[in-house]
Parts: sequence; structure tokens; C-alpha cells
Amino acid sequence: MNIVTELIEFIREQYSSSEFIPLHQPYFSQREKDYVIKTIESTFVSSVGQYVDLFEQNIESYSGCAKAVATVNGTSALLCALYAAGIERNDVVITQALTFVATCNAIVQLGAAPAFVDVSANTLGLSPDALQEFLIENAYLDGEHKCRLKKTKQVVRAVVPMHTFGHPVEIDRISQICRSWNIALVEDAAESLGSFYKGKHTGTFGDYGAVSFNGNKIITTGGGGAILCQSKDTGKRIKHLTTTAKVQHQYEYYHDEIGFNFRLPNINAALGCAQMEKIEMILLNKRELANEYRQFFSKSEYKFVNEPLNCRSNYWLNAIICPDESSKKYLLETTNQHNVMTRPIWTLMNELPMFSSCMCGRLSVSQWLAKHVVNLPSSVRM
Repeated sequence: MNIVTELIEFIREQYSSSEFIPLHQPYFSQREKDYVIKTIESTFVSSVGQYVDLFEQNIESYSGCAKAVATVNGTSALLCALYAAGIERNDVVITQALTFVATCNAIVQLGAAPAFVDVSANTLGLSPDALQEFLIENAYLDGEHKCRLKKTKQVVRAVVPMHTFGHPVEIDRISQICRSWNIALVEDAAESLGSFYKGKHTGTFGDYGAVSFNGNKIITTGGGGAILCQSKDTGKRIKHLTTTAKVQHQYEYYHDEIGFNFRLPNINAALGCAQMEKIEMILLNKRELANEYRQFFSKSEYKFVNEPLNCRSNYWLNAIICPDESSKKYLLETTNQHNVMTRPIWTLMNELPMFSSCMCGRLSVSQWLAKHVVNLPSSVRM
């Protein structure tokens, strides 16, 4: 019996199932049903209702951010965070090539252009060394202390690191680099609810953070996201933007600027409130599963991706590094043929047609990881 066959049996044992095993499915109990039914009975299923406020308060309490603003999905949260950070048309936003496409979509939808730098082999997220190297080679601070590209004079307005699979990047070093170059820091924390760097929650180091509550995330609201804000004042401003910039009034409709209709419906927030009540149990369950995977691969050629130093990862998606491309292909083909869902890491953003002309730094680590990484089933075990 080879290791892939053993892996299939191992995963089926973990989930006590001979049926199809997904990559990551949500975990629900009776409480979710109770809250959703209560919302339906109240008729306040849209953007007005008690659960939206309660859900935002739960996120604030858990993450330690000053203000959380719930949105319809993680991409809208990131887009609004970038908008609030001052991203303008023709700006440049530095991010990692190894990320989910939503990171770049949010940048481009604001009229800005992504520029790609490499990731760290230890975190799978944006490398502070690669960031500093890119800026030294390609940028300068002008007389107004704005960071600009040497060739095009475009303003480099922000850096967006993504905490890949829930593993925190070296966010303190990245933050320091951003300060020295006068660049905004917006964290794509879509995958990292429940992940901490040196005791502080991801998404709370930058000017803003964006979290996702999609159906495949640590907790879910069906579809949903949240912007994590550094102050109550900025949070109030973003809440205003996400609710069509409508000025509160007893009956008049007046909007004082261009806004977004990014409000999270109350029925989704109800689901999220119930999910937040069990987040510690979910995280404990997932960390135990990660430990099982770690032990399974400990004496093999496959390397399990561990949480970085000084971090507590949520292990949203467990990942392994295959010894070579052929073993990666064999693992993917064999597991999926046996109804055990595994997936490769994303196609690098600079290799997608719509981003192929974007500026890039050296991407050797990203390219190597793209050839070797596989994600394994990571749902909560019932």
C-alpha cells in the first residue's frame, strides 16, 4: 500500500465516512436553526435587525479591533477597506502573487493596479524581504513623502498581505516597512479568523483588515465578510460607506457621498452569531486534526505545513508540500478519483490573463510552492 492509498484511508477514518469528503464544509447545530427561524419570524431579514449589531460586537470582542463592520462578502470588505485607505485610480497596490483571485479583483475594481512580490517559504504569505527588495529597486519617496514607482511615477498607495490558509505573515516587519515608505497596510485576513501573531489577532495590525465568512471558512454566515477597523471613528465612517452613505433621518432619503450597498443581511448575521458561539470548539477541533495530519506525514517525503514561529494558526486549510510535481499530480488525481477532495494551491496571479502584464518582483518561492502544495480535507470532524 502506497502513502496516497494510506492517506485516503486515514482521511476516511478521521471523518468516519465512506462517502464523498469535501475540502471544507460548515459545521451547524440547532442554535443556527433557532436564530435563523427567529429572524424569519421577526420579518427583519435584510440589513436592519438585532443580529447585525450583535455579530459585529462579537467580532470586535473576539478580534480585539476597535470596530467591525459586517459586509455581504469578504471581497466587498476588502474593496471598501482599500477605498477607505485612499486607493485611487491608477495607483499601485503591492500584494502577493500567491493568493486567491479576490485579492486582486478588489484592487482592480477600484481602478488601481496590483504589483506582485514573493512569499515566504515559512508563512506562505507575503515576504517582508521581498517587499523591501521590490521597493528599493523600483520605488522612491518624492518631495511630498509619497511612494512612487521610478519608471511610471505612479503612487504606491498600499500593501495587501494575505494570511494564506490562516497562517499569519510576518506582519510586524511588513508594518514597519509600510511605515518607512509611507504606504497604507490593508490585511487580507479572509482566511485567518482565529489566527494570532504574537498574541494579536490577524487583521488588526494594518490600517484595516478584511475577513470572510463564506461557506467554506472557519465560521460562516452563508456569504459575508467584515472590515476590522483601528478606531471607532474610522469604523463609523466605513459603516456609513457600506450602507449607501445614507444620512440617518426619521423619513428623509439623503446620501452625502458615493457609497456601497455592502450591508450584511440580518438573516446571515443570525447564522454568524450562532457560529461565533462555538468558534473556540471549532478551532480546537481543527488544530487537533492538523496534529493528526502532522503525525501521519512525519515519516514521509511529504512535508506538513506548520504554523509559523510566534503564531497560533487556525489551520483553515491543512496543506502539504509534495516532494515533486509528479507526486503532487498523482496525489490529486488519486484522491479525487476516490471521492476525497484535495486541491492544488491557486494559479499565481501573474499567470492569469487579466494580470499577466502587471509588475512583478522575483517570484521563485511562489513558483516553487505552486508546483508542490496540496490542500487536504479540513472540515470540523463532527
